[in-house]
Amino acid sequence: MKPIHTIDDVIAILQDIIDTSIQEKNPLGYFAALYQKVTIKVKEGIHNGFFEDGPRMEKLDIIFAKRYIDAYYSFTQNKVVTQSWEKAFLLSKKFWPIVLQHLLIGMNAHINLDLGIAAAEVSKGAPIENLKGDFDKINSVLSSLVLDVENDLAKIYPFLRKILKYTRDVDNFLVDFSMEIARNGAWDFAVQLSNSQENNVNEVINERDISVAKTATLISKPGIIANIIFGIIRLGEKGSVSKKIKDLMD
Repeated sequence: MKPIHTIDDVIAILQDIIDTSIQEKNPLGYFAALYQKVTIKVKEGIHNGFFEDGPRMEKLDIIFAKRYIDAYYSFTQNKVVTQSWEKAFLLSKKFWPIVLQHLLIGMNAHINLDLGIAAAEVSKGAPIENLKGDFDKINSVLSSLVLDVENDLAKIYPFLRKILKYTRDVDNFLVDFSMEIARNGAWDFAVQLSNSQENNVNEVINERDISVAKTATLISKPGIIANIIFGIIRLGEKGSVSKKIKDLMD
């Protein structure tokens, strides 16, 4: 793996993961494609002075991204990863999960576990509350991409919007894993970590990982009704895995 010193390094490595996934027809590329979009938006925000502290935001982005990138390469080399990422990565081995489930389970691991860890780490030596303004601005960047993601998914499955609109069970399922809930939990976790004694940090992270992994199971196994609906969506998804990755990059 290439060294990571800048946000451009992050974008380049994500492109490597995307290219490999397209070549291997691997669903792991779905989340990588979405994540690269987010990272490019953060880079634009730093360049345009959107954040209170641009250098700190780039450092946060690098720490945050490295957790995903390290987990990805560890998994591909059959090394141990967090339970949250293991659940996400193992989903790529199965046929039936739809693109949306792959994205949600990746977001679950990265936002609910990794974001809090990165926020606490970048805040070492200063009150974590100093980061809150920029942390909230990251949330607005993520939120701005929600419509993009919906449009990308509509290319893959044209009737997805109608199904989500008229099917309460799936709609509730998506609300339960909304990005707002995930982000709020990430900040609370970051504050908890920041206030923890050094010798307790690993224990706090492990406990959080177990909890986030349980949420991952709900995403991959949402219940009989949702599974039936997702099965119909899966059979109707347009294009190969490689094509769907490319659609998510547009």
